[in-house]
Amino acid sequence: MSYSPSIYKFVEGSDAPVPLDLEVVRSVLTPYDVGDPGRTMTEDGGLQYWVRAADGSEAEIFVDRTSILVERPHSGPDVFAVVAELAARLAAVIFDPSRGTFFCGPEAHAHLPVDMRQEAVLIDMTGEAVEAALIGPRLP
Repeated sequence: MSYSPSIYKFVEGSDAPVPLDLEVVRSVLTPYDVGDPGRTMTEDGGLQYWVRAADGSEAEIFVDRTSILVERPHSGPDVFAVVAELAARLAAVIFDPSRGTFFCGPEAHAHLPVDMRQEAVLIDMTGEAVEAALIGPRLP
């Protein structure tokens, strides 16, 4: 079974995620993409990246109009730092499907629907904080 957190952006308390700024997505992910550049854009207009961070940690990332799926992120703070940067720059939330929990910074939190806002967990959008929230703290 693969582990796949996702990223969504909400605005003004709406229950539905809003379209993502794909230029922000490209600017964050392109420097880390080690996949085939000719396959970044999918036939349906989505984006796909194979991200490799400086520490060698990796994730496959699939982007559509309103969501980002982070497929099989390897444990390592650098790939989670890329995910954190993406969420922070989009003012978006990270959803952990294994627990049904949303993690976000204060800017994204303010835009969540009221019922989600009460249950969302505020974290710093850093690689270490995102990794700890999603898979637990690193042991020394």
